Amino acid sequence: HRSFPVPSQRFRIMVKYAREPNSVMQARTAKARGSDLRVHFKNTRETVNAVKGMQLKKAQQYLKDVLAHKRCVPFTRYCYGVGRTAQAKEFKTNTGRWPQKSVKILQSLLKNAESNAELKVLDTDKLYITHIQANRAQKQRRRTYRAHGRIGAYMSSPCHIEVVVTQKNAAVKPPRQKWNPKAADAKKKLRSTIRRAEKTKKAAGCLYKGKPQKKAAKPAKPEKKN
Repeated sequence: HRSFPVPSQRFRIMVKYAREPNSVMQARTAKARGSDLRVHFKNTRETVNAVKGMQLKKAQQYLKDVLAHKRCVPFTRYCYGVGRTAQAKEFKTNTGRWPQKSVKILQSLLKNAESNAELKVLDTDKLYITHIQANRAQKQRRRTYRAHGRIGAYMSSPCHIEVVVTQKNAAVKPPRQKWNPKAADAKKKLRSTIRRAEKTKKAAGCLYKGKPQKKAAKPAKPEKKN
């Protein structure tokens, strides 16, 4: 008889991310991903690229501003035929759009990552998007009817998105050293003496380069006997 796996084992799929945190950062990271999302890959790639490296709260506010047409998503790679807008100046480009569907999908994914971080008892105000990427998914086929009885392909371009957020601690500045007047005067005197010595050597026409090392004498070759 054929044995079937238990349902809990049968549908257990290990998800692989493009970048995994090391063992030290594992406790301070949270992840989220979506597969075969019915949203255009090209628009989503540009939206994902705009929020890469941002603080999580700032990225969420940025996406809200995009929906309200206060800021735009810069199009840097897939920008053929994309119109120009003055809102793209903050990203040092001139092409940009406001992809509504991509923004809404990304908002839900960032919310999911934030919830996963709260489950790990992480501080959501210190979360940064350390890794985010969009990949092409398998195209979904439809058909469109052409002239003279022909049928053309009418396919969608879905994508996979994955996000990794990490809690970063604030950078601690090194303590400021007190100004020591004696040490400063000593350095100043040393620089002036070096300058004076160089000037005198140049005037003499021989810049000091160190004593030439004497070459070791080669051992004499033994005479050949007849």
